[in-house]
Amino acid sequence: MTATKEESGEDPAEDPGGADLSGSYVPSRRRIERERYKRARARRATAIAALSTLVTGAALCLVVVGAPGWQRTKETFFNGRYAREAFPKVLEGLWLNVQLLLVCGVAVLVLGMLIAVARTLRGPVFFPVRALAAAYTDFFRGLPLIINLMIVVLGVPALRLQGVTVDPVLLGGTALTLTYSAYVAEVFRAGIESVHPSQRAAARALGLTNRQALRYVVLPQAVRRQVPPLLNDLVSLQKDTGLVSIGGAVDAVRAADIIVGRSLNYTPYIVAGLVFVALTIPMTRFTDWVTARMDRQRAQGGAI
Repeated sequence: MTATKEESGEDPAEDPGGADLSGSYVPSRRRIERERYKRARARRATAIAALSTLVTGAALCLVVVGAPGWQRTKETFFNGRYAREAFPKVLEGLWLNVQLLLVCGVAVLVLGMLIAVARTLRGPVFFPVRALAAAYTDFFRGLPLIINLMIVVLGVPALRLQGVTVDPVLLGGTALTLTYSAYVAEVFRAGIESVHPSQRAAARALGLTNRQALRYVVLPQAVRRQVPPLLNDLVSLQKDTGLVSIGGAVDAVRAADIIVGRSLNYTPYIVAGLVFVALTIPMTRFTDWVTARMDRQRAQGGAI
């Protein structure tokens, strides 16, 4: 007969787990205690974080509210009447920002990919293409976005070219696309260059052409690796769509500016800012989730 653990002198707590008569898994006593300890530490950490947040928030409130000019600041920047007046108009203008994000986002991804591919072309015959792509990225990454918008939105109509639009929304979207495609192109190029040369060599050994190897082997891996920085660029693009208001387009920022110019109260700017924050936070959290998921897959050796 087989001796039990008590009869053989073994400690049952050392048993990592076992099975009952029905065959289901039964965790050991040590495992149960360890899980209980982890849960207790998590609850303690949550309580400390909540308490620390409350103390910090209370201290900041006391500093702000106790400032000598708080009453004047409250009336100028946090007026409830002007906030209620501005909110529906800001929301109406926000739809233009969302449309610009969708259209410009697609255009930026396509143009950025084309520029990145142009910069990674091999062979001396493609040197002019590589040079032009490098000059494009260097110029628009170095040019401040606000200056680019002024040049395109205000300068193009001054040329009075036949068949060229003077719509500030289209011109503003063009300026955003020109600037952000330079940043996205570098993100794509970094992803392409991060793919090991053996991947391209293996594709060529299987009979794929250079174009097929780039399309079916290199680019899919490069894009998957660069998803988090691409999403971060889209978050920045969402915020910068508000700059098209300098050309007169009535977006969320311009709608707030109209009310400010009439009332001389800056509360509408706060409302517009909070609306942009509310729109950006979900995208930011989604970016963090995608980044953490890819990090876990990479740590486990999974496909990225």
